[in-house]
Amino acid sequence: MADIHIDEFYQDCLKTLVQLYNSFPRLTTLYVDDLIVNAGTDEYGIPNRRHKACFDAMLWLASEGYIRYQDTIRQDALDQVVLTEKSFLRLSLPTTTPDNPDNKKNDLPPSIARKQATMAWHCRQALNNKGSEVIAQAALQFFTE
Repeated sequence: MADIHIDEFYQDCLKTLVQLYNSFPRLTTLYVDDLIVNAGTDEYGIPNRRHKACFDAMLWLASEGYIRYQDTIRQDALDQVVLTEKSFLRLSLPTTTPDNPDNKKNDLPPSIARKQATMAWHCRQALNNKGSEVIAQAALQFFTE
């Protein structure tokens, strides 16, 4: 049986981390609807399984010390959320990827090469690729470094 819920978890985590990295160090409100399509609720206003899973992934990131937040907005968002130092450093520092094993881009200016060598860049590329295996590898690399 395929572990689709784990693939969704990896995607939700990477989207959360990248979105917070893009707004760092500002405190922001992070809505489930900004991270996933068709999050929605049922006819009674109860979040569907996918919505709940995304929200729970954000809470998991907080409980594991990857993000901090001040409050929840129902099961729709985290308020005043920001990356922790641990996550910021993991996303900012150079990483080795299959595309860039030596962390060198010889034909690029140093500032661009430095940005493209970071875990944040690798996570963005994985999300843009939209392949579940690429996303899983990026998430596992983030969590194990």
